[in-house]
Amino acid sequence: MIRKLSCLALALSIAGCTGGVGGGEYGFNSPYSLVRATDITVGDDSLVVTAPHEWNRARPFFFDDVRWVEDWTLNGPLLDSMSFVSGLPGGKYLVRQSRRADRQVPKFRSDMTAPEVAAMIESLYRVRAGTVDFRTIALQPRPFVGTNGFQFDYEHLDTDELWRRGRAVGAVVNGELYLIILDGARSHYFDAAAPDFEAIVNSARIRR
Repeated sequence: MIRKLSCLALALSIAGCTGGVGGGEYGFNSPYSLVRATDITVGDDSLVVTAPHEWNRARPFFFDDVRWVEDWTLNGPLLDSMSFVSGLPGGKYLVRQSRRADRQVPKFRSDMTAPEVAAMIESLYRVRAGTVDFRTIALQPRPFVGTNGFQFDYEHLDTDELWRRGRAVGAVVNGELYLIILDGARSHYFDAAAPDFEAIVNSARIRR
């Protein structure tokens, strides 16, 4: 999950790559690997998307090493991030968390409705991301991966005093959650990444 100091280190490390996005150095110790503009499987490899431009696959920074989840960024996770949830089964969590924690992100249930998934996402931000103000902008139906899905738009203010925008597009298919989330600084980075996000969402398909 988000840890501000570790995110800052990731943001600084990507800023130090030579040649900008797609032209940096991805060594053995780099927290990033290059995502080329092509068809690619994400998460547990059950979801295929087409990246219109090169991105950077990152070690987990938003979700905490859950095998159904994968994170990308363009400019570092403090500025923008795209997270993929592919085939999360019922009874599992989006993040690893201690059962002793006072505040818990609820587990995903296979019969969750779109409002319940949206509430789970809000809980994720409030419990694990340091969000102090979360505002729902819209929740509406949207086709996704060939079925009836939803789009959830929101804004949040975190403890670093930066407003961010988010959009989650997802669907529950055969009791499993498929979800793509874009999150970025409201001032510029969300809008800059939105065209790529829309193209990726529209390209998403489940491997049969």
